[in-house]
Amino acid sequence: MSNVSYHISNLLEKMTSTDKDFRFMATNDLMLELQKDSIKLDEDSERKVVTMLLKLLEDKNGEVQNLAVKCLAPLVSKVKEHQVEMMVDTLCSNMMSDKEQLRDISSMGLKTVIAELPPSSSGLTLTSSVCKKITSQLIGAMKQEDVSVQLEALDILSDMLGRLSGALVSFHSALLASLLPQLTSHRMAVRKRSILALGHLVPCCSPTLFSQLTEHLLIELAKAPPTSMTRTYIQCLATISRQGGHRVGEHLEKLIPMVVKFTSVEDDELREYCFQAFEAFIRRCPKEMSPHVATVTQLCLKFITFDPNYNYDDEEEDEEDGMDIEDGLDQDSDDEYSDDDDMSWKVRRSSIKCLEALIETRRDLLLSFYSSICPALLARFKEREENVRADIFSAFTTLLRQTRAGLSHQSLNMASRHHSSDGASKEEEPAVAMLKEQVPAIVKALHRQMKEKNIKSRQGCFCLLTELAHTAPGALEQHIPALIPGMVFSLTDKSTSSTMRIDALSFFHVLLLSHPPQAFQPLMQVVVPPVVACVEDTFYKITSEALLVTQQLVRVMRPLGQTATTGGFDPKPFVREVFPVTLKRLKATDIDQEVKERAISCMGHMVCHLGDHLGAELQGVLAIFLERLKNEITRLTAVRTITLVSSSPLKINLLSILPEALSVLGSFLRKNQRALKLATLACLTALISHHASTLKPEALEPVVRELPELVDESDMHVSQVSITLMTCMTQACPSSLTKISSSVLPGIFRLVHSPLLQGGALAAILEFLQALVLTKNSNLGYSQLLKSLTGPFHCSQSSADSTAIHRQSYHSVARCVAALSSACPKETTSTVTGLIKEIRSPGSLESARVLALLCLGEVGRSGSLGGSKEVQGVILEAFSSSSEEVKTAASCALGSMAVGSLNDYLPFLLKEISSQPRRQYLLLHSLKEVISASPASCLLPHVESIWELLFQNCQCQEEGTRNLVAECLGKLTLVDPAQLLPRLKQQVRTGSPLARSTVVTAVKFTIVDQPAPIDTLLKDCIGDFLKTMMDDDINVRRVALVMFNSAAHNKPSLIRSLLATVLPHLYKETQIRKDLIREVEMGPFKHTVDDGLDVRKAAFECMYTLLDSCLEGLDILQFLDHVEEGLKDHYDIRMLTFLMLARLVSLCPGAVLQRLDRLVEPLKATCTTKVKAGSVKQEFEKQEELRRSAMRAVAALLAVPEVERSPSMADFANQIRTNADMASIYQSIQGGEGGGLAPIDSMDMS
Repeated sequence: MSNVSYHISNLLEKMTSTDKDFRFMATNDLMLELQKDSIKLDEDSERKVVTMLLKLLEDKNGEVQNLAVKCLAPLVSKVKEHQVEMMVDTLCSNMMSDKEQLRDISSMGLKTVIAELPPSSSGLTLTSSVCKKITSQLIGAMKQEDVSVQLEALDILSDMLGRLSGALVSFHSALLASLLPQLTSHRMAVRKRSILALGHLVPCCSPTLFSQLTEHLLIELAKAPPTSMTRTYIQCLATISRQGGHRVGEHLEKLIPMVVKFTSVEDDELREYCFQAFEAFIRRCPKEMSPHVATVTQLCLKFITFDPNYNYDDEEEDEEDGMDIEDGLDQDSDDEYSDDDDMSWKVRRSSIKCLEALIETRRDLLLSFYSSICPALLARFKEREENVRADIFSAFTTLLRQTRAGLSHQSLNMASRHHSSDGASKEEEPAVAMLKEQVPAIVKALHRQMKEKNIKSRQGCFCLLTELAHTAPGALEQHIPALIPGMVFSLTDKSTSSTMRIDALSFFHVLLLSHPPQAFQPLMQVVVPPVVACVEDTFYKITSEALLVTQQLVRVMRPLGQTATTGGFDPKPFVREVFPVTLKRLKATDIDQEVKERAISCMGHMVCHLGDHLGAELQGVLAIFLERLKNEITRLTAVRTITLVSSSPLKINLLSILPEALSVLGSFLRKNQRALKLATLACLTALISHHASTLKPEALEPVVRELPELVDESDMHVSQVSITLMTCMTQACPSSLTKISSSVLPGIFRLVHSPLLQGGALAAILEFLQALVLTKNSNLGYSQLLKSLTGPFHCSQSSADSTAIHRQSYHSVARCVAALSSACPKETTSTVTGLIKEIRSPGSLESARVLALLCLGEVGRSGSLGGSKEVQGVILEAFSSSSEEVKTAASCALGSMAVGSLNDYLPFLLKEISSQPRRQYLLLHSLKEVISASPASCLLPHVESIWELLFQNCQCQEEGTRNLVAECLGKLTLVDPAQLLPRLKQQVRTGSPLARSTVVTAVKFTIVDQPAPIDTLLKDCIGDFLKTMMDDDINVRRVALVMFNSAAHNKPSLIRSLLATVLPHLYKETQIRKDLIREVEMGPFKHTVDDGLDVRKAAFECMYTLLDSCLEGLDILQFLDHVEEGLKDHYDIRMLTFLMLARLVSLCPGAVLQRLDRLVEPLKATCTTKVKAGSVKQEFEKQEELRRSAMRAVAALLAVPEVERSPSMADFANQIRTNADMASIYQSIQGGEGGGLAPIDSMDMS
């Protein structure tokens, strides 16, 4: 310690030397010492160091002064608070000195100190006391006559408000009072800096101060001050709107007319500031701007053409005739009009930016933008000022992007419809239809710009066209001949930059992907040479992009599936051009990784599409592929390329590389790299499927050895792909599998008995078992496989057994038994006899009987049992069993058999449902299976009888039975929607409350997430069903909400147009109703029961779903009002609303910030509540879960940068940091749950 003091006092002594070099070196050494974390100063040294540094700020040598300022930064955190205050005092008084140099260096010192102060949220008192000291001095400095002092003071104040405004709350009104007079300063610089300082003050000042500031600006503007002052006030308005965000919303009614009025003043800068203010209003308060959108749009459209010093008419005519002559004259005409005093371009640019803000924030007005803004922007593509033109392209690109965003939202529901239906019935988005009408005009306006000398314009064109190709694929097909020359120009022009070439190539790539190959074939001789030249370019990024384009051009030369050259197009001459350059890149080993990979992929496509044109070169290429397969860096790309080549319809001969490739691929299956494993399995499947005849069994040996390890429940997808490969081997070369039956089958049976098996993996196993039993391999016969599958179910489940058999595995094994039975029809009869015997045998274990019943059902599903009376008898006996498991299995089996032979079993099933009320629930399960799994055409003759039976039971008192009836009704309606949906509608009007609730639930089951014929009918009448949200019966209202939730989740398009009418009723159901709360006496205790809780919960679940599917149809501020109420409701609802709040923060942070102060209180209340000491364990767990959920919402809020500007939120954040209990919850949310805020967005809505 004393050592440090001694060293520092030495340095201080040298600082007093007359030699400036000594002083410089000593100050430098001191700075290095202070930067060390380990250094600690005693009181005396602190005082001496501070005094000396302040003295050195007045040094005659500028370099020493600068070093002294740099020393202040590390010093702030190393010395006591009162020393920092002393530093600040001295610096502030120096700032008002007469000496200019001392003033400058002191203000630099103050900025340095402010930058080093800990943020106000850290809770240290140092910051607030230092800030108060500086602020009071700065307020004095602003009143000085000297302008330079004022400027420095304003600069420092902006810095301080920007970083530490929370510490200055007590000074806010004084600051406002001293800043407002500065707006009238005769110096422009003072006015500008005052505006900046006000901008930093606005986010964290109180609403009263904000109103005071806005009122002041309004009063001043109303006095019609001189233009230069008006500019300042409007600029100030724009700044506080940008910074204060939503707060401006409540003042807009008065502000807008004022700003609109000033756009008519003949002053370009003032108009620019007006549009900047409009842009800020639109971005920060999109909702409050709604009434003014039309006015602002009109103004923008008027001023984007505002160019009083230039006449565009001549250009229009020139555009028609001789474009090339124009190019030569361009330079002169530009100079002629470039008038230094012409500021009109600023007005045009700001109005375009304002339009862009409108397009970005109001996607709901997209269609009206296409009719109003789109043509106006198109007409301005001829803009002469390049910066403005770039902004026009940018605004138009934003319009396209918004159209695409709308599409992706809709297409989630419509994608499958587009694939399944033919082109004629495809529904097109209205916005895209309007865009397509404009395409000819867009191309006409752009194709001239694409040959401009100006690089910025060309980049804008490519960016816009790329976005257009993404938004409306295929729309440019007619215009490709017009676009290609401009693109070729950018690729071949000597003066073009590499970025420009990359842009041109990436646009060409998108164009090739989004348009049919035939459109490009006539232009190949124009397109290929420049692309080939780019492949040979020295810059790797150009080469890489050009190889991607070449890969697509290969597809154009001969689209797959057309081995004969169609339409007389001969790819031969182009293959000669493209092949050598690609081969050169493929052979090179000293090039960039990306180029290597794309060269392999490009050559793979060439071999796949045009292998028959490569002749003798082909074997050389395949040898290179084998080399790349052995290289760790390129192996994954090589595996994918070999997959592609082996599946080629050209039947490429791979004999020369197959044996070695198989051995390398086999080794990849051992690697711990999942993507490589999956790609290798796909590659092997393709090789064996297409080249089985050329494979010898021993060549497959290295692959076969690795397969048993891959079949494991820890990775179902890898297991599925491995089993598909084995099925392929079994069919193509059965002998290869003899060796592995013993090693692979146990793994497969383990998988069959796994509770995780379902879907694709199960289907793969079924195929494999069928292929296996058909190979007629002696040790893998039918009976042997059957025994292995059913074995575990015949062992008694003693305690020695490690695990009980999971329910899922019964169903899996039953499917496998049915698959084996269908592959060997001769064995079916004996199998069925065995199963019946097993079910009837009194000595059978319950697990064996359950399995036998399920197997019987699955075998019957194929229709092979007919209407056997014996089987019906067995099922009915099982219904009388004492075991619930056996009864349920019998119900499943009966349903499955009825699917196989409807005419035999359905009448029997319906008769049983009518005559056996005690078994009704089980029999309805069977009926549900029949309706779900039978094809509509088979069900149609029976619809009437089923419908009648279901309606007899729709008023059953038992809710479980009613729900089953509803599901059957819903699924039956899908069979013949035109006839049955009107009947449901009728029943909703006339039925009893129980019948109504059953019908509304049935409607829920008609809404499936896949496109269905019922959709158009449902869309017309879902409004009638949703009227039940106003039903008198609370249960009907609840099921109506559940149905609405299902529609919003699976098919939002059904309800989007009804939101305006439905939302008020939905919001009404979120409110706590006193008349539904009752007290129940339980012995000596009174217990409160809330009958409205389930309905409220259903309503909040609907709100959560709407956030994902119909966000643009919601008024977010109104939505937030109800979320806010939910934050104070019951436990379940609070959990839901915390999730919603976190979701809202990511979707629309602006609106949440508007309501922040009201949302913080309930969050704070939840996080700080403690459970009473004597409470039960569940209470503690519930409260803990609530606090964690609330903290997730807080963490989501704190991730938004502007949040801590709110005093109440900053205070809460501070409370979390200082309270150990809350801090630990916050830390675990941040780090312990997968890092970050992952869990907040996911909520299981099933």
